[in-house]
Order: sequence, then C-alpha cells, then structure tokens
Amino acid sequence: MITEGFELADYACRSAQSRGRAIKEQNSTSRTEFQRDRDRIIHSSAFRRLEYKTQVFVNHEGDLFRTRLTHTLEVAQIGRTTASLLKINPDLTEAMALAHDLGHTPFGHAGQTALNRCMQDWGGFEHNLQSLRIVDLLEEQYPTFDGLNLTWETREGILKHCSRENALRLGALGERFLKGEQPSLEAQLVNIADAIAYSTHDIDDGLRVGYLDAAGLESSVPLYERFAKEVRAEYPNIAERRVQKEIVRRIIGCMVDDLVTQSQKNIDEASPKSVDEVRALSEPLVSFSEDMLQQVRGLKSYLMDNLYRHYKVLRVTNKSAKLIKDLFDAFYAHPELLPPAYQKKVKEQGAPRVIADYIAGMTDRYAQLEYSRVLDPTFEM
Repeated sequence: MITEGFELADYACRSAQSRGRAIKEQNSTSRTEFQRDRDRIIHSSAFRRLEYKTQVFVNHEGDLFRTRLTHTLEVAQIGRTTASLLKINPDLTEAMALAHDLGHTPFGHAGQTALNRCMQDWGGFEHNLQSLRIVDLLEEQYPTFDGLNLTWETREGILKHCSRENALRLGALGERFLKGEQPSLEAQLVNIADAIAYSTHDIDDGLRVGYLDAAGLESSVPLYERFAKEVRAEYPNIAERRVQKEIVRRIIGCMVDDLVTQSQKNIDEASPKSVDEVRALSEPLVSFSEDMLQQVRGLKSYLMDNLYRHYKVLRVTNKSAKLIKDLFDAFYAHPELLPPAYQKKVKEQGAPRVIADYIAGMTDRYAQLEYSRVLDPTFEM
C-alpha cells in the first residue's frame, strides 16, 4: 500500500489506517486512498457543475465573480496549506474541501432554502446531506457500484452537521452527532477554511460589484480597517482596486496565522495521541483565538447586513426561490414531465426525493432553461 510521503503528527489521519470503503476495492499502486478520493471527486459530474452554480452572484451577472467551483478551490487551497502547517493530512483535507459543496443547489443558499421548504413533508433538504448522497449514490461513474465509494474519513468530513433523526439513519457515520464527539482534525479544519474563504472573497466580490464600499468596511470592520491603514501607508500611490486586493490577501493571511497558532496551542494542551482520541473530545481543537473569532463574527455580521441582504441580491434570491418552488410543484404534480431516467427513479423511490435530486443537480442556467421549457408558454420548443 502506498503511504503518505510527508511527515504527519500522531493525531493525523493516515490512509493506511483508514476505516475503508463501503465496497472493498484493490489498493492503488501509485496513490494513497485519500489521493484516490480527491481524484474521484475532481472527475465527478457534480464537481464540474459547480462552475455554473451561484456563490453570491448568479453566474450570468459577471465573469469575474466567484462561483461555487472557484469558492471550492479556494477552500481546498487554504485547507491544504493549513493542514501542512499543523502536520495533519493535506490530501484528506483537500478531498473533503473539494467535496464539501457538491450537494449545493442552483442559486446558492436561496435555492437550498426553497428546496428545503418544498421537501418539509419528506425529510427536508440540506446540502451537506445531499453532498453525501451524491458521493454515496447519485454519481454514475463506475461499472460495479453507485456513487464514488469514497473512504469513511472523506465521507465524515463532508458531513459538517446533522440532525438526530438523520444521524440515526447514517449508522457509524452519524454516531458522533449522537454522542457529542468530534470529527477528525482534517474535517474540523475544512469547516473553518470554508468560513475563511467565503468571508474574504465575498468582500472582494462585494466591492467589485459596488454593493460594499471601502469606507463602510473601514469604519465598521476592525479587521478590514487595520489592514487598510497598513496598505495605504505602505503603498500610497497604487490604484484603489489593488489596495482592496491587498487588504483581502492580508486578512486571509492573518486569519490563517491565528488559526494555526491557536489550533496548535489547543492540540498541545489536549495532547491527543491518535485520531480516536481527537474524536472522543467534547470540543473541537481546530479553532480561532477568541479575539479573532469575535472579529470574524463582526465581519460576517457586516456582510449579512450589507451584502447578503442588499436589495439587489434579495431581488435575485427571491426570484430564484420562486423558480425552484415552481419547478418542484410542476414536477410533483406531473412526474411525467421529468426526463425518462428520473421517471424510472420515481417509480422505484417515490417522487419527492427524486425531484429534489434532479433540481439540486441543476446549474443556474439549466434551472432557468428547464423553467422556460416546463412553465413558460411562450418558450419555443
């Protein structure tokens, strides 16, 4: 069996000690099991569709805004770098990061909220569970099994949160939610790398589109103010857009430095000797310092009030939610409008979850096209 070619701490996950795959396969002669997971995710259909799924701004609003795919790549980059600094497994961290948003709907969180409401009588809809459903069942890549047959450890990291009801149905994968235990350090890290990525790149996109302004950020967000003063003093004659880019870059660096320092302190104090000891703890070890945590919360609050609730963003999310609901209602009332492959699944599994799978897998533009095909009487066939 191939083993990791880098130094890992005792509390890191190792591919040779993996709990394995649901369906046993021959080990690779050239890649570790976590590297195989990463490669399977990258080559999946769900991963490619992230290119045309909303992060904050709908894909057609501009070519320079983050999409769900570019967000995912930024999470993976932050996660892999930070994992190496903490001497935990960067390959596993990268695989988790690349898979964490596979189950996201078109139109971002507005789409998820709308689909969850549509599914409230049938178990609801949550994108982390949908990501797991994709890698366990929905991908159709291999001749002898459904899904991607990922390792237990990668699947653990995909599932960031879970209700008790759903945890009971997930067997060993859901036990930590029932026992109040923790996931691996790699999974803990991806959760925070996700927050670092979206908190900072949403500043950049919000400034670019003009929904945020630098003066407002400097007067309301201490973390932004601190680096704005540094950059303007150091580079008094550069263009404002370059100033903004440099500020965001320094914020990311500051967050990562704090995360590494505080997490290493937590690890040293807890002194876990194995992954199992990490999982048995009641609190996560990968975390910001209390001061940074408060600053990040302040930044998120500012973004919520001034970007995510900006009236132009809300106009788009409101239309998006209506589109999702109307599509779901149309397919539920008339399953025969679904593509043939999904009609077959409806007969086997029942309509609601199959319709949710179909809609969640759509890109923004495909959802708009399907809406026109199914519900717009003026649409030319």
